[in-house]
Parts: sequence; structure tokens; C-alpha cells
Amino acid sequence: MDENLRRELFGLPSRYRDSVRAIRPGLPLFLYNYSTHQLHGVFEAASFGGTNIDPTAWEDKKCPGESRFPAQVRVATRKIYDPLEEDAFRPILHHYDGPKFRLELSVTEAIALLDIFADKEDA
Repeated sequence: MDENLRRELFGLPSRYRDSVRAIRPGLPLFLYNYSTHQLHGVFEAASFGGTNIDPTAWEDKKCPGESRFPAQVRVATRKIYDPLEEDAFRPILHHYDGPKFRLELSVTEAIALLDIFADKEDA
């Protein structure tokens, strides 16, 4: 999490390369922490998604000079909110395969997540 914010870079394993390559500048993004099952936001794509934008990010100690998360996109922080617990955003996302959800959000899903973050701040 800290590395994502410090580098202003989000990364995923190479199997998500096609999803990340579909990211265009200006697209709203959210950061899902797989360890805590929390969603952080709100961010914006500051670049097109690509491969090894910064190969030193999340460096693989077994393969120096290679990232463990080579599917990458530069980001800008729109606003940092308290993270959302999974129970808060699970009903919005169209899940598949049990607890997993699609990485690509529909416009409706993205707007709903933005609304939850904004409502949480107003509470």
C-alpha cells in the first residue's frame, strides 16, 4: 500500500496485463488491498496502463530487476478516504467465482463506489 502511494503507481501480476492495458488517463481507479480486503480511493489514471512502467517497483528478490507486479499504471490521488470494508462494496460489484470480482468496473459500479466514499465522508 505504501509503495503504491509513494510511487504513484498501481501494479498487478502479469496475468492481468490485458485489463491494465485497457486503462486510459483520467479513468477513476480504486485500490483493493488483498491482505485487508479493503478498498481505498479515490485515484485517477495518470497514464495508459502498460507493462513494467517501473520495473524496480515491487522488485522480485528472486529475479532482481523484475517486478512481481509488471502490469502497471501511473496514478494521481483524487482524494484519500477511510478505506471501505468489503461488506460495504461487495453488493455493488458483480462477483464471479465466489469471493472474486471483476477488475473492470461498469460506469454504474464506479459511480456507486464514488457515492459510497462520499457518503461515508459526510456521515
